[in-house]
Amino acid sequence: MPTGRRRRGKRRSPWRAALRNTGLGLIAVVLGVGGYVLYRLDTNLRSSFEGRRWSVPAHVYSRSSALYPGLRATVQDIESRLRRLGYRSVAVADRPGTWARSNGKLTVHVRGFYKVSGYQSPERVRLIVVDDRIASLDDYDGRSLSMLELEPQLIGSILPLRHEDRAPVRLHDVPEPLLKALLVMEDKRFLVHHGIDPRGIIRAMLQNLRAGRVVAGGSTLTQQLVKNLYLNPERSLRRKLTEAAMALLLEFHYGKNEILQAYVNEVFLGQSGNRAIHGFALASEHFFGRPLAEVSIADLALLVGMVKAPSRYNPIRFPERALARRNLVLKELTKAGHLDAQSLASFRKAPLNVASQRSRVAGKAHSFLDFVRRQVARDFDPDLLRAEGLRLYTTINLQVQEHAERVLAHRLVQLEQDHALESGSLQGAVLVVRVETGEVHALVGGRDPRYAGFNRALDAARPAGSLLKPAVYLTALNRPDRYTLITLLDDSEFELQQAGGPNWHPRNHDREDHDRPPLITALADSYNVATARLGLKLGIDNVIDTLHALGLIRDLKPYPSITLGAVALTPVEIAQMYQTLAAGGHQVRLRTVNWIGDHDGRQLARYPLKARVTVTPQSAYLLNRALREVILSGTASRLNRDFPPRLELAGKTGTTGGYRDSWFAGYAGNYLAVVWIGRDDNRPIGLSGASGALTVWAALMKQLTLTPVRLYRPQDVLEVKLDRTSLMLADEHCPDTLQLPFIAGSEPVSAAPCSRAVFPTRDASDNGIVEWWRAIWLGVDQSSTHNPEKIKDNRP
Repeated sequence: MPTGRRRRGKRRSPWRAALRNTGLGLIAVVLGVGGYVLYRLDTNLRSSFEGRRWSVPAHVYSRSSALYPGLRATVQDIESRLRRLGYRSVAVADRPGTWARSNGKLTVHVRGFYKVSGYQSPERVRLIVVDDRIASLDDYDGRSLSMLELEPQLIGSILPLRHEDRAPVRLHDVPEPLLKALLVMEDKRFLVHHGIDPRGIIRAMLQNLRAGRVVAGGSTLTQQLVKNLYLNPERSLRRKLTEAAMALLLEFHYGKNEILQAYVNEVFLGQSGNRAIHGFALASEHFFGRPLAEVSIADLALLVGMVKAPSRYNPIRFPERALARRNLVLKELTKAGHLDAQSLASFRKAPLNVASQRSRVAGKAHSFLDFVRRQVARDFDPDLLRAEGLRLYTTINLQVQEHAERVLAHRLVQLEQDHALESGSLQGAVLVVRVETGEVHALVGGRDPRYAGFNRALDAARPAGSLLKPAVYLTALNRPDRYTLITLLDDSEFELQQAGGPNWHPRNHDREDHDRPPLITALADSYNVATARLGLKLGIDNVIDTLHALGLIRDLKPYPSITLGAVALTPVEIAQMYQTLAAGGHQVRLRTVNWIGDHDGRQLARYPLKARVTVTPQSAYLLNRALREVILSGTASRLNRDFPPRLELAGKTGTTGGYRDSWFAGYAGNYLAVVWIGRDDNRPIGLSGASGALTVWAALMKQLTLTPVRLYRPQDVLEVKLDRTSLMLADEHCPDTLQLPFIAGSEPVSAAPCSRAVFPTRDASDNGIVEWWRAIWLGVDQSSTHNPEKIKDNRP
């Protein structure tokens, strides 16, 4: 019997061996595959975490604003500016980002910030406002200051492909109450576990079973970080196991401080349009309008409370939920011994300090940011732009931008109501440019600035209409031997035969001929026929050369209709053209960026500011006078009701065929603004330049502080007094006169019938003709002719 049993045992042993070997083999395969998977996970995790742990976009800032003695501003104006920057009104301004008020006296504790000349440290200043002007500005030691700069404001980001935005912060710069609240609410055992917390998982399971639904999660901060950085949001056992494995590996390689710093910069806390808000630092700027270091414990508790469900506890959309969640975090902090009962009661009574709509600028100004992206890509080294965490300091003036957005939206609604147009049918675009520097202070690409989309200021190429007529007249004035401001033009109707196409038959707006108007009148009243005849006589190619000299880059076909603006141009192209005119022939490329810095504020690049004289100062000076006449007596004369004559505004209206486009481009001494109104489907709107775009321009410019137009007058340009009727030389006996500039040698020499003076006959062979005219006292403005220093002081 024993022998038989042994034999049977021997017969079974091969099967047992096979099973054992198979099992061992499977275990080896599983271990091998698992080891390989862990190896790949570990390699990818370390290389990503040690390299670029997250993508940091370039942050875009506004221009800094300045306060100085003599500035027109009320106390309310200054406080509004401070609120927009996230400053808080307090009893004593003892911390940066605060101000205190006592009657007309303000104490402001300015934050430190980087500017092109270096870092400006925080400082406390006192300013006194008297009669709506800053009367004095002193530092806290009583020393007078000539100017106080307020820091630029974050207006947005140039986002990577994932559209994630964050403002990385070092762990030692994170307020301690925030870290305590984060650990209390999200991971009480963070400092003692190794990536996963079995006790936390069991506790969460029991809580969920008692509640009958999911009320608690067992993920540690490390697991949450792994999920946000490396994994997709799918809910599966495989993803959960991968998350646990990666959390263990992360804790094995890195310290708690490194993991916690990564978490506070990565955690998702909301959405602003297509821009995802990541990290507590950026969330503080977005929701409270202040840096993380300046917000209260109650505000920090709100941010921590949002981690669980950013959309559900969004304080902008759901303030009641957000308040309850914040108070729960404060209560848990008190239970953990981090707050006393008195502080808890005080913080629970505090309101949600969410920034106002006006303060939350970041993520708006979409059209301006679009221009920034294009110019940076065009003008700066691509290798520079690939650096992470860049700071782009731009030219946008947030007050001007706000005025432009509000005025355009309001006026379009008003125009639709006044002219019985379909509600919401009108669209528009606005650019505001600093004349002497070409800095774009505001850009609006549509009636609703909240939405990024088609940027009409940059991309809506529409017929420019009469806005191109100044180029025709400038071409003529470049020939002073043949044309002056009083040269009579032919405004009689004509028809031009064109080979291979229909005849061209330009007509005036009023369908009437105006005989022989002076050149200045033809431009001021926008006569089509006189302009077309003049352009044909000058040569279409010469007119195109003038348009290019004014700053237009695109190729233009030499069609006769170009004289009347039958060319599709964008508002930004029109702005470039009129900047050259407003600056007296000195062309500066429009720009949106002043300088670029790295994350620590070190300057990496500056925008090159180069001015070129592309139009002769003499003809530019004469054309400016003609554009001034557009407002004095021409198509834009309604502006005389809104602006004082001392500003000497100049500009041009534009209307296209069928009343499809309404334009106005005009300037003061410091600001140029271009406005376009039309429809996206190109249907008629029934508005001329004067009845549409001009009204937007006027409403906007009334909101700005304007300076008079003071172009430098070349020495060989003379101001001559003329009789308005005969356009001959006038004296004090002529009742109706006007003063016009002439390039020396082109001025009239005959006396008007109303004049009693005897004017000497000009000797054409006299080489000293300029001196001869200066010797004549009658009819010449000698105040500037004999004072060259005064002329120089009036340069833009």
